[in-house]
Amino acid sequence: MKIHNISTAFAVYNKIDELPVDVQKLMEAAIKIKNNAYAPYSKFKVGAALLLKDGTIAVGNNQENAAYPSGLCAERVAVFHASAKDPNMEILKIAIAASSEINTVSKPVGPCGACRQVLSEYEVKQQKEIEIYFMGEIGDIIRTDSVADLLPFGFDKSYL
Repeated sequence: MKIHNISTAFAVYNKIDELPVDVQKLMEAAIKIKNNAYAPYSKFKVGAALLLKDGTIAVGNNQENAAYPSGLCAERVAVFHASAKDPNMEILKIAIAASSEINTVSKPVGPCGACRQVLSEYEVKQQKEIEIYFMGEIGDIIRTDSVADLLPFGFDKSYL
């Protein structure tokens, strides 16, 4: 037996204006679209904004449904929308913002497991890392250089 360690490096920003200018714009888009989320059950709203290689920003927000499994997270809405418009698009960065109508979200909210898997699929497909920035309503913002930082041992087409 041999023991291995996995470590993830990430950056922590204290506020939006510490982010690179392009990411500030991306995070502002995520915050804006978050406010349009359809979250009548959880009251938990999430917005995602993707910076695509051509410079466009694709957005999405969470969409709930009374039949809970029928909803979609903001990250998947944004990625699927962008891919539907251009299946060969390349994602450079994604910004995620979350808030709650019940409690103040004071820590960064990263993608759920299903969204990590979907983002991983696109990172593998484009053979280029996707920077991920995520935040709550207030507090720190986290940046990782790659989906692989959030999903080590990811499942991809090489297993099929």
